[in-house]
Amino acid sequence: MVRRSKKYQEAVKLLDRPETYAPGEAIELAKKMAYAQFDESVELHLRMGLDPRNAAQQVRGVALLPYGLGKQVRVLVFAQGEAERIAEGAGADFVGSDDIIKKIEGGWLEFDTAIATPDMMGRVGKLGKILGRRGLMPNPKSGTVVAAEDLPRVIEDSRKGRVEFKLDRTAIIHVILGKISFEADKLLGNLTAIVEAVVKAKPSGAKGQYIKSATLTTTMGPGIKLDLRSTIDLGTG
Repeated sequence: MVRRSKKYQEAVKLLDRPETYAPGEAIELAKKMAYAQFDESVELHLRMGLDPRNAAQQVRGVALLPYGLGKQVRVLVFAQGEAERIAEGAGADFVGSDDIIKKIEGGWLEFDTAIATPDMMGRVGKLGKILGRRGLMPNPKSGTVVAAEDLPRVIEDSRKGRVEFKLDRTAIIHVILGKISFEADKLLGNLTAIVEAVVKAKPSGAKGQYIKSATLTTTMGPGIKLDLRSTIDLGTG
């Protein structure tokens, strides 16, 4: 049985466990319950009515958060030639090809997002086991494999607060939407952007109820059950 700290136990007293909360109410409650000595992340967890084993029911996409993630995002671009010059001009933190690949093979991972041009993927592919398990592998479906002329836009989006989401093996989508220090309306704006992106990403093979439940939580805090109807309405209104 997990033993919870006194601060956690005090925080959870503010929560009515059987109750579901409208998104705005849940955010306000999360801010009241936050007790950690650091700026906790705020997370959204969606239980989906999908079969992770069915290729026609996979969900993967990107949401652009209007208020960012509250941290500096270090951008790596795998590119060469003219694309390398474009990436450097657009302000990427790290740009390269074989030199960067060798560095990563040696254990270097000091970046938050990775982008690649199509011609680089043959070489970047061998980093799959290293980058894939950390969610850093460039992928066309998540918009991180792009032509050279699109690099400035994608790099800028990454800095603003570009978050990827995908269905995991337990049929849940986990995504960070900001920091607990954000003003409530900014957290709600980011939450709206994520729900909207997930709703739009509904696969053609989905059957029955698409989103079955939604929970808001912080790094250290208890989960807050969201009212499903008003949460989905964020992305369809």
